Amino acid sequence: MSTSKPPEKLSSFERWRRNAMLATGLGVTEDERLEYLLEQGRLSCEQKKLQFMERSPAVVFMLKHLRAAGCDLPPSNIICGPCDRRSAGGFNPKNGAIVLCQGVFFGDAHMENIMVHEMIHLFDHCRFKVDWLNLRHHACSEIRANSLSGDCRFSRELRIGSLAFTKHHQDCVRRRAVTSVSRNLMCPDKATAERVVNEVFESCFKDTRPFDEIY
Repeated sequence: MSTSKPPEKLSSFERWRRNAMLATGLGVTEDERLEYLLEQGRLSCEQKKLQFMERSPAVVFMLKHLRAAGCDLPPSNIICGPCDRRSAGGFNPKNGAIVLCQGVFFGDAHMENIMVHEMIHLFDHCRFKVDWLNLRHHACSEIRANSLSGDCRFSRELRIGSLAFTKHHQDCVRRRAVTSVSRNLMCPDKATAERVVNEVFESCFKDTRPFDEIY
């Protein structure tokens, strides 16, 4: 780039010019532009995360119940970062951290759903002591998270073109749970994932804790 000054030492005009160059790719390297775009994506994700933690009824509700379960979730434990395109979020049971995959969300509602989804996994981990290598445990939490988070709302399914006219919610929950369990290191194949999900589906689908009903 044309200037060697650190960003905090630049004038307002120089900062504007630098950001314009990074945004357009003119006068900067591809690595510099990619680094800039990733950082902008992270900052946007972080800002929206904090807004949801303050204003989203579902997220605030889950934060309250996580505290009651002995698993307080500070903002620093919800991490925005780049991920592969197979996922929009994740939960790490080793440290209780939630990952939000910046740049893959369809919109704010999708990001909100993913936050709630991963918070349900954390709730299950704290409240029910889930063994994530036990396929039945994993399947049950995936069924609950997909059902209760909003992931399988009619509008979301319509957007991705995967919509049945009857029992679309149950079909979506089952399909998404099978996909997640198939990725478990202890799962040998998709057929095993389907069998395990089917075995626990009825009881886990009916368990809406900490919600009174499907959100």
